Amino acid sequence: MPDVFRALADPTRREILRLLGEKDLTAGEIAGRFDMTFPSVSHHLNILKNAGLITDEREGQHIRYHLNTTVIEGLIGRLYDLINPGRGG
Repeated sequence: MPDVFRALADPTRREILRLLGEKDLTAGEIAGRFDMTFPSVSHHLNILKNAGLITDEREGQHIRYHLNTTVIEGLIGRLYDLINPGRGG
């Protein structure tokens, strides 16, 4: 879980997650939303992927990224348990 919190600490990565929450996007589509180099965006995507927050799938020459809702739901559950001790599970 520490990798998840480190990944979420960066506002660019939180924005990428927000975008992927709306719809799946290719790396190029994500990069087009930011004023930074493609390698910088790729670095952020790798951190999110290593934390398990996103997954990817090759589509021809492109890689499409998806929000990993299972990890997000688990994170929300753990945060709820921290905020409400004795009420979770």
